Amino acid sequence: MVDQSELPFRLLCRRHGATCAYTPMLHARIFSQDRKYREEMLTSCAEDRPLLVQFCSNDPAHLLKAARMAEASGVADAIDLNLGCPQRIAKRGGYGAFLMDDLPKVETMVRTLAQNLRIPVTVKIRIFPDLDRTLAYARMVEAAGASLVAVHGRLREQKDNSATRADWDAIRAVKRALSVPVLANGNIRHLGDAASCLEYTGADGVLSAEGLLFDPALFAPRRAPVAIGDYAAPPLERLEMAAEYLSLCAAHPVPLRMVRGHVHKLAGDWLAEHTDLRDTINRAPPTLAMFTQVVDEVRSRVAASGRDRPEPRLGAAELAAMEREEARRAAIEEQEREADALGRLEGCGCGKEEEEELIVDWSDESLFG
Repeated sequence: MVDQSELPFRLLCRRHGATCAYTPMLHARIFSQDRKYREEMLTSCAEDRPLLVQFCSNDPAHLLKAARMAEASGVADAIDLNLGCPQRIAKRGGYGAFLMDDLPKVETMVRTLAQNLRIPVTVKIRIFPDLDRTLAYARMVEAAGASLVAVHGRLREQKDNSATRADWDAIRAVKRALSVPVLANGNIRHLGDAASCLEYTGADGVLSAEGLLFDPALFAPRRAPVAIGDYAAPPLERLEMAAEYLSLCAAHPVPLRMVRGHVHKLAGDWLAEHTDLRDTINRAPPTLAMFTQVVDEVRSRVAASGRDRPEPRLGAAELAAMEREEARRAAIEEQEREADALGRLEGCGCGKEEEEELIVDWSDESLFG
C-alpha cells in the first residue's frame, strides 16, 4: 500500500469496520535520514489505533534506526517488516519479497528489531512454491521474534492479484505450524470472503489491500456477505465514501498525489459516465478544493438522474488506457518525491550503491500492472 493507506484513508476504513491498520510502506533508510519524509509519511491521531508502522529495508541498522524513531513517535503499536512487496522497485532495492532469496538476512533483521524495541514486531510474507519452504520460512520469522505473521497466499511472481487466486491451503498450513497469531491475505473482496477465509484457514484475522481501495467499507458489519459485481459496495455508496474521504483529507491534509488515486477508485464508475469531470481530475492543477468540487458535482448529477448505477460512455479499452495513464502520472510524482528526498540526503554520506535502490525505469509498463 505505498502512498495508499495514509491517515484519512485509514480513518475512512476504521469508520466502516476495519479494526486495525498499517501505514503506507515506508523506506527505512529515507525515514531515518529525512525529516520531511517522516513528517509527510507518518501522521496519525487518537482515533487511528491500533496502528502498525510498516517498513521495507535490506539493512538491519537502517531498519532499527527507523523503527526506534517510529516507536519514539508514540503512534506505533507495532513495527511491521514488509517482506511481501513483489514490484520491480523492491527487486532493484533488494527488499520486500526479494529478501526471500536471503533468509539469513531476514532472520537478522527480525531478531534485531525484536531484541531492541519495546513494542511488538510483526512480519508480512509471501509463500514459496514449495509448502515445506514456506513453513520453514514462517517458523524462522516466529523464532526470530515476530509476534504476528501475515501471510499473502501468493508467490512472489504473482503480482496480478486479479489473475491468480491466493492459496488458502498454504495459509492454513502456516496457521497450524505457528503459535503466534496469523493473518490471512488474498482473495478478500467482500465480507463473505472474509468469513470464508477465517473459517477455512483458521487465521486470527484477515487483511485486504486492493479490495479496500475500491470498497473502504468492505469490513462493515452492516454489509450482506455477498458481492455485487466484484465488490460489495454499490457505485452510489462508493461515491458517498469519496465525499467522506475528502472531508477527512480536509481535517488531516496529505499529499495530493494520494488523494487523486483514491478519488479515481471510489468515484471511477461515475467518472466513466461523466467524462468531462474525469478530465478535470486528470488535467487540472491538483487541489483538495478541485477534487471536492468534482465529487460534489458528480453527486449532484447522479441525484438529478435518479439512477443508482452509472451508464459509462467509455469502453473497457479506453478505461484501461486511462487507468494506465493515471498510474504512470502517479509513478512520476512518486519518482519526483523520491528524487527530492535523495537530494536532501546528499549531505548524509549516501553512496551511489544506496542511491540506486530507488532508481526506477518508469517507462516500464509492467510496474503499473
